[in-house]
Amino acid sequence: MYLNGQMIYDDRHFLDHMSSQVPVQIYCGRRHSDIGFIEYYGKEFVQVNNIFYNRKQFTFVSRPGY
Repeated sequence: MYLNGQMIYDDRHFLDHMSSQVPVQIYCGRRHSDIGFIEYYGKEFVQVNNIFYNRKQFTFVSRPGY
C-alpha cells in the first residue's frame, strides 16, 4: 500500500488509487490545488472532481485514510 504523503507518478500508482478509491492531494508547485478521488487517468491528464490536471504541471500525493 501507499504511505500518507507519498508522491504518485506512475500509471500503476494512478490505477491503484482509482481502483481502491484512495484519495489523492494535488499540488501546483507548493500550493495545494485539490483533493479527491481519481475518476480517470491517461498519459497526460488525471481527472479529479471533474477537473483534468496535467501530469507534468501538477504533483499528486497519496492520502490514504483521509
